[in-house]
Amino acid sequence: MTQRFTSGSWTSGSKTKPNGKKPQAEEKKHYLDPEYTKVRVVDFDLKELVVLPREIDLNEWLASNTTTFFNLINLQYSTVSEFCTGDTCQAMTAYNTIFPWQDEKGKKTKCTAPQYVDFVMSLVQKLVTDEEIFPTKYGKEFPNSFESLVKKICRYLFHVLAHIYWAHFKETVALDLHGHLNTLYAHFIVFVREFNLVESKETCIMDDLAEVLCTPLPSAQNHVTER
Repeated sequence: MTQRFTSGSWTSGSKTKPNGKKPQAEEKKHYLDPEYTKVRVVDFDLKELVVLPREIDLNEWLASNTTTFFNLINLQYSTVSEFCTGDTCQAMTAYNTIFPWQDEKGKKTKCTAPQYVDFVMSLVQKLVTDEEIFPTKYGKEFPNSFESLVKKICRYLFHVLAHIYWAHFKETVALDLHGHLNTLYAHFIVFVREFNLVESKETCIMDDLAEVLCTPLPSAQNHVTER
C-alpha cells in the first residue's frame, strides 16, 4: 500500500521541502518529453508478447514472465544504483508518493530507496527460486497462494520502475538507456494490465507515462534505438 506525503513540507501542495527546494511533485516530468518517449528498442505492439498462448498453463506463463521482469528490472536498476544512495534518496519515492516497506509481519517501515530496492530484490529472488512456489520440475503444482504472490512481486517491481523514472531518469538518459527503460516499462505495464496483477490505484501515479508508452507510435515517427 502506498502512502502519500501528508504532513509538514512533504505535502504535495507545499512550495518547499525542508532543504528549501521545490518538492518533486512540482518539478517537470522530463521522462514525458517527446524526445525521450519516442525512444524505444522495439517497434511492434507489446500486447502480442503478453497474451497467454493457448497451449501454455496460466501459472506457467505468469511464472515465466514474472521471473523475466524481475531479472530485467533488477538489471535496469543496477545501471543507476550508484546514484541511488541513502543521501540522494532518503525515502522510496515516486511523484508525491512514498512507499514504506512492509515486512512479513505487516509492520511498515520508512527506509531509504536503496534499502527498499534491496529488500524487494532479496524477497523476489527468494520467491522465484523456491521450488515450492515457482516450481520448475514437471508435474510439480503451483501453490494456491501463487497468484497473490505474483501480484505482490509485480507491485514491488512497479515501485522500483517508478522510482527509476522519478529519481534517476537523468542518469538513465546520460547512459543512453532510456530506450531500454521505456520498452521495459511499457512491456511490464501491458503485462500486469492483461492479467490484473497490480491495482490501478497503485499505478495511477504513472498513468501519464503509460498512456504515452503503451500507445504504438505511427511507424513514420518510431525512433527505435539500434544496438
